[in-house]
Amino acid sequence: MKALVLFSGGVDSTTCLGMAIDKYGKDNVIALSISYGQKHTKEIEASNKIVEYYGVEHISLDLEKIFEYSDCSLLSHSDVDIPKESYAKQLEKTDGKPVSTYVPFRNGLFLSTAASIALSKDCGVIYYGAHADDAAGNAYPDCSESFNNAINDAIYIGSGNQLKVEAPFVKLTKAEVVKIGLELKVPYKYTWSCYEGGDKPCGVCGTCIDRAEAFRLNGVKDPALEN
Repeated sequence: MKALVLFSGGVDSTTCLGMAIDKYGKDNVIALSISYGQKHTKEIEASNKIVEYYGVEHISLDLEKIFEYSDCSLLSHSDVDIPKESYAKQLEKTDGKPVSTYVPFRNGLFLSTAASIALSKDCGVIYYGAHADDAAGNAYPDCSESFNNAINDAIYIGSGNQLKVEAPFVKLTKAEVVKIGLELKVPYKYTWSCYEGGDKPCGVCGTCIDRAEAFRLNGVKDPALEN
């Protein structure tokens, strides 16, 4: 069995990568990183460091053109500011809609793209790092368990029953994801989560807040902050 991992260089996808390598061996794992026009290149830099650390095959794609009509605050052409508050606070203002950092149907697009590559590379499974905290309150609906079940069915049927999608953290919190990663000795010191592209994480965007809490709940300092 070979596995393809959707890989951004963040905590969740890096933990997925570590899990896949632990299960299948590094020679049977491919990391797929996709650029989508984000405001900074820190994720890309992080993914390159982590792939070098693990020694796995790395495929990179650029799908920026697809999102040129979106005003998502994560995108380089958007003049919308990235919110400086927790997802819970953001959701109080969205009237049930996703948060402003939701990139339109990103996981659906990425997983469909990954399916084509995975089949061409003789992979039987795609891993991605969706977890319960991201899906909560409809912040990122394409991280939900129902979305994962639907996209898995579509890809399994559409691939002639050759390919499955696994979101191993879809019922877990980010703190539980970090716990697994610490046990696997995932190189979190190389990961990047912050929506800003500064020299150091901003500490106040939604993903920085979630990340800090996840490490705090595990009783450890975030290794990325020790660099």
